[in-house]
Amino acid sequence: MLTPLVEDEAAGAGQDRRARFAMPGLGLAGGALLCAVLTLFLLLGLTPLAPDPPVVIASVVLNALFIIGLIFLIVREIGRLWKARQKGRAAARLHVRIVVLFSIVAITPAILVAIFASLTLNVGLDRWFSIRTQSIVSNSMNVARAYVMENAAYLQGQTLSMANDLERNRVLFSLDRNGFVELMTRQARGRGMLGAFLLREDGSVIVQANIKTENPLPPVPKDALASSIKGQPTLIPPGGTNLVGAIMQLKDISGANLYTIRAVDPKVMKAMREVEDNSAEYKSMEAGRTSLQVAFAVLYLGFALIVLLAAIWTAIAVADRIVRPIRMLIGAADSVATGNLNVVVPVRQADGDVGSLSRTFNKMISEIRSQRDEILEAKDEVDDRRRFIEAVLSGVTAAVIGVEEDRRITIVNPSAEILLGRGAEHLIGKRLPDIAPEVDAVLSEAAGRARGDFRKQIDLVRSGKERTLSVQVTREETHDKSDSYVITLDDITDLVIAQRSTAWADVARRIAHEIKNPLTPIQLSAERIRRRFGKLVSEADRPVFDQCTDTIVRQVGDIGRMVDEFSAFARMPKPTKQETDLRDILRDAMFLREMGTSHIHFEREVTDEPQMGLFDGRMLGQAFGNLIKNAAESIESVAGEEGRGEGRILARSGYDADHDQYTVDIIDNGRGLPVENRHRILEPYMTMREKGTGLGLAIVKKIIEEHGGQLELHDAPADFDHGRGAMIRVLLPRRENTSAQDNKNREYADGV
Repeated sequence: MLTPLVEDEAAGAGQDRRARFAMPGLGLAGGALLCAVLTLFLLLGLTPLAPDPPVVIASVVLNALFIIGLIFLIVREIGRLWKARQKGRAAARLHVRIVVLFSIVAITPAILVAIFASLTLNVGLDRWFSIRTQSIVSNSMNVARAYVMENAAYLQGQTLSMANDLERNRVLFSLDRNGFVELMTRQARGRGMLGAFLLREDGSVIVQANIKTENPLPPVPKDALASSIKGQPTLIPPGGTNLVGAIMQLKDISGANLYTIRAVDPKVMKAMREVEDNSAEYKSMEAGRTSLQVAFAVLYLGFALIVLLAAIWTAIAVADRIVRPIRMLIGAADSVATGNLNVVVPVRQADGDVGSLSRTFNKMISEIRSQRDEILEAKDEVDDRRRFIEAVLSGVTAAVIGVEEDRRITIVNPSAEILLGRGAEHLIGKRLPDIAPEVDAVLSEAAGRARGDFRKQIDLVRSGKERTLSVQVTREETHDKSDSYVITLDDITDLVIAQRSTAWADVARRIAHEIKNPLTPIQLSAERIRRRFGKLVSEADRPVFDQCTDTIVRQVGDIGRMVDEFSAFARMPKPTKQETDLRDILRDAMFLREMGTSHIHFEREVTDEPQMGLFDGRMLGQAFGNLIKNAAESIESVAGEEGRGEGRILARSGYDADHDQYTVDIIDNGRGLPVENRHRILEPYMTMREKGTGLGLAIVKKIIEEHGGQLELHDAPADFDHGRGAMIRVLLPRRENTSAQDNKNREYADGV
């Protein structure tokens, strides 16, 4: 059943919370940017609201609230990212890297723009407040003032000239005031004045020129009047109008001060006032240059901080959107790594290209899942076949070995383990030349032939025992075009020996039949010749005659005994078994030999517990007697050799509980057994003595096999006379139902 990949409950709840806060966070970031832009427009005077202190403070507070909100969201998200990384969540490092990358991308342009703006602002302010600009403003003001002062100086000169003319006509002032007024009017008009007045010291008008004006003329300033009274002519600046005046005291007219007014060009005055206003504004700007720089810097820093925080929050939000499907992919991959192929990565339309990757991943897992199911089915089928083959191989008595082209062993059955004397763990993976070079030689010969099957008979020696094997090599071509081989090893040792024994038994029967017939006539004839013709032989020839007839009779007896052995081997009787203690049979056999051999030291090691079993005492006694006789003859064959001590024969018996069988060992320190073809001495007519018939060990082996046992040939143990000599081991089953095949398997198992 397919299950969509879902992270743990805490992770799922965290995703839900982030989904709920994602849109408000983006809204907060957008609001912060909008507020910063509006604040900029407000400070630049591009909005209906004037940038007065309350408005500016309100905008700063609003921007600060947005900044605090963004900082809170960012700190919360950074804490979440840190916890995720500490817990080792999937894609946590990637998430952090994306956020850092977005932040760097956001802050780098801000820093560059800050540097550029700072330089631009400084350069711009420097240009505004440069000495040249200050000189231009100052000169413009001086020019305007010079023009006004020139008009004032002209007025002062005209006023002085008019005062002189009026003082010369002081009589007219005293006698005819109207005439004096007309004179003043002509003097004022002639000099381009708007008005002329004679003022008392308190500022009241004595007389004035008769000149009409649209607007009333301004009164004389008190400070100017006071200065005139003191005898100091005074110029009166235009002030807020375009009129300039002059006042001076008349010496010949007591208590009178001449006050004149003249108009200046209004455009000049307007220009002068604008220059004054601009100059004042310039001076105020110059005085507030530092505060202006600080204001712009604070504005920029606030705007940059809002942009940066909004960018970081946007980076976190975008990173969440990018990392979520990647985290799901990583989680799915980890789940697949644990063996769960029933996982499906959820795909959303908003995932974009990563969603395509998720769909591809799901398709890949689906294909892997189907292939796994096919592989499992094939594996089950292979396992069934393997179990069947193993069951067949385990039940096959022949040894079976599977070998690859590089001669490494891949398969062995229990029979092969027993035959090679090693367990499967010591055979699988090893090279055949290192395990069984004799079998490898057959494999090399088979590999060089074009036939698929090859069979050959070899001799294999394991644990001091030589076995005759029939080796069959079958070539098998694998799927990768390399050759592998199946080697079958059939132990035909017993078959060969049985065939030879059967053949020799038949030969023995024929020889005994053909030889035994003339033996009796020969013996009777020799005895008759001795009785009948013995008296006729001279005394000189009598010894020779008796010796010859005795030799004939004696040799006929020897041949008769030899024929009896042939007959006994050919017609070995079936044992008559009855409950007997094996220790008694061994003691009797050893006692008979010990009495006739005094120069050899005999030793016995038997258990205290009875070794009861169904045995033929006569036949086993004959077998043990032959073994002890062979041991004595082996000692006699090396008597007199340098370094040889007293001859020793040790007979010991015991019980092997693991295999439920009795063991009888006959050990001597004589010549020992041959190393090569040792097992051949158990065959009929194979002997190590010059006068031996080669039937002794063959008869012993046959007697032991008739009792369901085995006969083993070993070298003497190391603790017996330094390992010199031989040890013949007899294995006899304790129970009657023990089969010969079981004993054979135990023989191989002993080698393991």
